[in-house]
Amino acid sequence: MRVLMLGWEFPPFISGGLGTACYGLTKAMSGIGTDVMFVLPRPVSSPFSTHVKLVSPREGSPLAQPATEFRMDEFENVTFRTVNAALNPYQTAMEYQERDEAKRAAQELSDSSTKDATGQVAKSAPTGGGNYAGDMMSEVQRYAALATEIARNEDFDVVHAHDWMTYPAGLAVAALKNKPLVVHVHSTEFDRSGVHVDQRIYDIERRGVHGAIKVIAVSHFTKNVVAHHYGVDPKKIEVVYNAVELNGNGTFDAEKYSIKRDEKIVLFLGRITMQKGPEYFLAAAKKVLEIMDNVKFVMAGSGDMIRRTIEMAAAMGIGHKVLFTGFLRGSDVERVFKMADLYVMPSVSEPFGIAPLEAVANDVPVLISKQSGVSEVLTHALKVDFWDTNEMANKIVAVLRHPPLASTLREHGSFEVGKMSWTDSAKACVSIYDQAVAALR
Repeated sequence: MRVLMLGWEFPPFISGGLGTACYGLTKAMSGIGTDVMFVLPRPVSSPFSTHVKLVSPREGSPLAQPATEFRMDEFENVTFRTVNAALNPYQTAMEYQERDEAKRAAQELSDSSTKDATGQVAKSAPTGGGNYAGDMMSEVQRYAALATEIARNEDFDVVHAHDWMTYPAGLAVAALKNKPLVVHVHSTEFDRSGVHVDQRIYDIERRGVHGAIKVIAVSHFTKNVVAHHYGVDPKKIEVVYNAVELNGNGTFDAEKYSIKRDEKIVLFLGRITMQKGPEYFLAAAKKVLEIMDNVKFVMAGSGDMIRRTIEMAAAMGIGHKVLFTGFLRGSDVERVFKMADLYVMPSVSEPFGIAPLEAVANDVPVLISKQSGVSEVLTHALKVDFWDTNEMANKIVAVLRHPPLASTLREHGSFEVGKMSWTDSAKACVSIYDQAVAALR
């Protein structure tokens, strides 16, 4: 089986869980002997130098900038092709139109600091995902054209497209080569934007899920969204859960945050956007601090709500208890997990959520929203409706005040995560490929 895989994120260039998922799934596919060609929308640059072996670039493309081909030593059966396209899956069309203003705001934040009532300085870090730029829709079409040009001279059995920005490429390649298309839904426009969806993105998602032979959803939560909002036959949708793979590098310095030894740490790690529910985290934090004073709340991540969240914490009078680290990856993430007494994911709508698995893998108990796909697979985790900040606060206090509860969550959670593997996910995908190939015959 040879797979042409289309995606836009891969470590070390990631801005969210999608890159982590692509890494784990592709590595596992290589491990079980599946031949994969992964098309990425970016040129190879220096951060790859330590773990990538370059091979001969393909030249002579009729397009202005030919693709570069390379291999990673740890991916024996995977070839990567990169093309010059700048894509960001987590930006809406409006955000792209406002990106210049956002960049100015981010720069302003990185050059300034916020002082709380005690005079303590909490500096905000620059936002992550700085490798992306450009007009979104034109880049999506450009990536589709480049991917199609690559596919023209390649042999493969199935096309696997990750999330909406690669769906046009997947549809074009599948039509050109008369091969089955499998689309992988990691997130939908309803998750990212709520009821205020961007019609252009919704239309692309709808064409993708209807044009595919099979649809992979990362949870039953997401499967239901795709079936209900996009009118897809549930029999066409297969659920393949994510797993966990820690990777990357970073330089997280805990000392600069002046955390005392007797203080408890509650961690929020994710994009600071409407979808992730940062305002509910802060509301719960305020309630916890009314009961316990020796707690600090760490918000690790970046996003369009970062400035509003910082201002919200200050307005609540808890700015000195909320620390903003900016975007973290790799060993940065591992360090902040090692500091944490509890990880909280209060997502409003979370198709899956890999971060709680990473937390459990780092021996941290977790509290997650019931509105998440990962709640389907984590039994030994505390769960709460994202909007119920009273209950969220009560459960945070329970974990921080009762070590036996925290110990039980850690022990049983680690056992659960230990049973989950990307190899199982890869095998499930290969089985879906076989179904897709058979359906087209």
